[in-house]
Amino acid sequence: MSKSETTRALTVLHAELDSCHACPKMIGPVVHGPPVASRVLLVGQAPGPREGSFGRPFAWTAGKTLFRWFQEGTGIDEDAFRRGIYMAAVARCFPGKSSGGGDRRPDATEIGACKTFLTREVAILRPRLVIPVGTLAIDEVLGKGRKLATLIGTAERVRYHGVEMDAICLPHPSGASPWHKMEPGKTLLAQAMKRLAAHPEIAGLRST
Repeated sequence: MSKSETTRALTVLHAELDSCHACPKMIGPVVHGPPVASRVLLVGQAPGPREGSFGRPFAWTAGKTLFRWFQEGTGIDEDAFRRGIYMAAVARCFPGKSSGGGDRRPDATEIGACKTFLTREVAILRPRLVIPVGTLAIDEVLGKGRKLATLIGTAERVRYHGVEMDAICLPHPSGASPWHKMEPGKTLLAQAMKRLAAHPEIAGLRST
């Protein structure tokens, strides 16, 4: 599939996403990135309460941290990132708040509804690298029960929605999570960014 064909296919899929009302507990609007014909797929967890008003993923505090990691670790700034990497998520609408005050974790039905779109996105993009961000995304890409300390800083070959690709995981950049701010998280995050910087698909973005 050519880049223009990929972009057209993603645009059609995004129109379907935008009109999706499958999950009554989710709070719209649907949030997704632009139809970037990329071989790099970032899979986040779910948008926060502010991303919907901005109309793009990682548009608030966690995004600032994520893009700083990439700027410092790979030399790719936010604009280049958004132009060159396809941004998806396990869930595309804000799940609302949990009884404990944090963002609610999407349930299995909600994850399943969005998974149908992820399957199609992977089929269209045929990614060579997937970057799952946060525990929920990591569980979906690599399987449940894996600890962050055994995954962050490593690279694995995975089969995700039927396509073979490299996987380099990142912790969630949320300010509410201390994992990436203390050891061993700080060191493992630095290792993960080095692996990303060295990956051919990321290196290719720096030359465009």
